Amino acid sequence: MRRGRGTRALAVVAALALVAAGCGNGDDDTTDIGIDDDLAGVTLEVAAVWTGEEQRNFEQVLAAFEEATGATVNYTSTGDDIAAVLGSRIAGGNPPDVAMLPQPGLLRDFAQQGALQPIEEIAGDLVDAHYAETWRDLGTVDGELYGVWFKAANKSLVWYNVGVFEDAGVEPPETWDDFLEAARTITDFGVDAISVGGADGWTLTDWFENVYLRTAGPDLYDQLTDHEIPWTHESVVEALEVLAEAFDPDLMAGGTQGALQTDFNTSVAQVFTDPPRAAMVYEGDFVAGVISGETDAELGVDADVFEFPTIGGAGGVVGGGDVAVLLRDTEGGRALMRYLASPESGEVWAGLGGFISPNQDVDLDAYPDEITRSIAEALAGADVFRFDLSDLQPAEFGATVGQGLFSLFQDFLADPGDIDGVTQRMEQEAAAAHG
Repeated sequence: MRRGRGTRALAVVAALALVAAGCGNGDDDTTDIGIDDDLAGVTLEVAAVWTGEEQRNFEQVLAAFEEATGATVNYTSTGDDIAAVLGSRIAGGNPPDVAMLPQPGLLRDFAQQGALQPIEEIAGDLVDAHYAETWRDLGTVDGELYGVWFKAANKSLVWYNVGVFEDAGVEPPETWDDFLEAARTITDFGVDAISVGGADGWTLTDWFENVYLRTAGPDLYDQLTDHEIPWTHESVVEALEVLAEAFDPDLMAGGTQGALQTDFNTSVAQVFTDPPRAAMVYEGDFVAGVISGETDAELGVDADVFEFPTIGGAGGVVGGGDVAVLLRDTEGGRALMRYLASPESGEVWAGLGGFISPNQDVDLDAYPDEITRSIAEALAGADVFRFDLSDLQPAEFGATVGQGLFSLFQDFLADPGDIDGVTQRMEQEAAAAHG
């Protein structure tokens, strides 16, 4: 991945820089990426789940598009229940022009319902130019390209207390064996090594997905995602055996019961309190917001991050994201889809913080700090990327508090020795959910 792009291929960059500074003049055009720079009078609607700061930041992206084209974009927040909101509007014949979907499962469902417009002829060239192949695959249903991935989350990260690591004489590990050795060294030093937010079952599924991708490989990961192999498969057993090494009560803050009673935010905060209750915590790039918002730790000084360790030489990135889809074949919608596939659109939000782009040509200098730049580089340049497995399951199995995988992995955390029992229950519930 290149750190800079040199001379910009897109004339719109000047407009974006001006808008980001609050002083755009509208003199630039977007014809270099096949977008009409004279869309005055064109109005379109974009729907997404984002509210609050995320909504405000995305509206800056839309403002840059408006500045460069003259179009007017109206933003609608659907809240978390975007599937129901869009489904109702589609059924009523009044969908927005463009929507940002938070899961590939929704993209698949809407595409198979015939609710989405194919975008190969609209933005396929830009997807090929700026994205790794895995992102095209994630935006494709039944051989047809429907989505442009705009925002992503890198969920293959371990955040650590710099002071504890230095005092214990430990370096950020690269391999699983080194990770366990570092954890034991830190524990012997007198600080619990690993903070686990076991009260929130989704953190545990994320742990498993990273281990499984490394021990089983991407092909089996895909097969397990689609329930083409059972949860009793030997590859799942092996991954749980490896994960149990990290879920050692002697290494976790508060032991097993402490981990089961710790929610995600607390799992992060207790690593960076004074004195710290643990040395490191696994989770995605969004951990940075908790560190900044709930502790006095300074990113890059007191808090730092390393990639989830390799296992047997295998790495990869597990993540999530938001994909742009076209619901109405309109001039404004087509133009916005091309714009969202360009590096420049990502650079607008990147400069505002709280954002990672899967577009591998977004200039790393657009990100506000070195930590975010390193996270973005790892994600966009990953040879192996897989979407969060639990998010791809039927909701009752993969994404519901108190049941399915969330509850089953809490059972595993409580008793890592009962792998046969938990995998049998996983398979029973998976079979019922997948029909």
